[in-house]
Amino acid sequence: MTQYVAQPELLEPIGSVEDLVGLFRGGEKPRERWRIGTEHEKVGLHEATLRPVPFQGEGGIEALLERLAAEPGMERVREAGRTIALRQGGASLTLEPGGQLELSGAPLRTIHETCKEFHDHLELLKRVSDPFGIVWLGLGIHPFAATEELPRMPKERYDVMRAYLPTRGDLALDMMHRTATVQVNLDFADEADMARKMRVGLALTPVVSAVFANSSLVGGKDSGFVSRRLYIWRHTDPDRTGPLPFAQVDGFGYRDYVEWALDVPVFFILRGERLLPLGRKTFRRFLAEGHEGEHATLSDFDLHLTTLFPDVRLKRFIELRGADAVPPGLTCSLPALWKGLFYDETSLAAALDLVRGWTPAQVEAGFQDVARRGLAAELAGRPVLEWAREVSDLAADGLARIEDRNPSGEDERRFLEPVREQLALGRSPGQQVVEHWEGDWHRSAERLIEYARY
Repeated sequence: MTQYVAQPELLEPIGSVEDLVGLFRGGEKPRERWRIGTEHEKVGLHEATLRPVPFQGEGGIEALLERLAAEPGMERVREAGRTIALRQGGASLTLEPGGQLELSGAPLRTIHETCKEFHDHLELLKRVSDPFGIVWLGLGIHPFAATEELPRMPKERYDVMRAYLPTRGDLALDMMHRTATVQVNLDFADEADMARKMRVGLALTPVVSAVFANSSLVGGKDSGFVSRRLYIWRHTDPDRTGPLPFAQVDGFGYRDYVEWALDVPVFFILRGERLLPLGRKTFRRFLAEGHEGEHATLSDFDLHLTTLFPDVRLKRFIELRGADAVPPGLTCSLPALWKGLFYDETSLAAALDLVRGWTPAQVEAGFQDVARRGLAAELAGRPVLEWAREVSDLAADGLARIEDRNPSGEDERRFLEPVREQLALGRSPGQQVVEHWEGDWHRSAERLIEYARY
């Protein structure tokens, strides 16, 4: 969860539900201002021992952050006197609950730019991490450590979540401490454009997730899932996770998302440096009754939106959340795939036609099958592999029409080559990992690290 900073214009009390709808309208942007943001999480371990990286100590995450803070342009973010995040320009480096390191990238215009940002980050992170003996892995779940063995980051908001979420889902702590994802953030022009993109994104999440499914090895063993991370998310909190069936039908709009969010319990609100847990009070109740003398503001609702975890999340942009963390070559493919679908009108219309006949029940069944079988799964009576090939073709056509080129004259289709290679193999990354682990790697942790390291 990215460190939240309240914006001054959102500190006014909420006058009506229409104010909340207006929050989404405030995210509308003309096409020329559309950008791409990417977020990458990584699981870390000490290479020599395979042990998780603690927060404190000479070889810990806090010491690593302090070393990174010495780099030009880095700004520390502290909580209770501890460095818990860094900011640099429009990007930030934050900690997930179990010590996963997340780069929240700046909003950039092209995939060329966002991929360069990613590789510059990896180069810096490797240079700083190597002396600590820390290696960061492009896997969707920690491959060796159990949840109870993983460290706890000293962030008060995570303490609130650790107390609350296990009451809602039996794998909630696994989600918080073991998993890692790659996420893409994209813009919308207006309510109709948002609705189309949400519908396509939710319907195609199982298809795209299959291409990036990469969390099969858990505790050093085949978990029985190609993406254990996807399965974990379905056992985290049914109030705030899942496929949003109401957004997969005609007529969906901002108000529908607002009404759903109002009925989800609020983790906490912020008042200056104070964090106030709200127990099980929904935002609707908080709006009507207040809490300990505090009244709901737009900033409270904006923060609340960041604590909702559906497959596709609506804020003042759209977040596509279904991909496991993967090795570097495939990572830059994810924003390229979604940009080609969402930022070209012809491809978006074709994708909407593709999924229009799918029911929410079919999409959810496909999601569950993808978690277990990856690209070998089926969706709406057809192999997911076939859907994925069709979707990647639509994305490539979209990127060709967009024609964002680098100085060498190459457009962004080149970033889809790792996807095409994956589809040619016909297997998800997680399937390959288990095959190698049980085969030519001979269950060697060193071989796994060689494959997955950033």
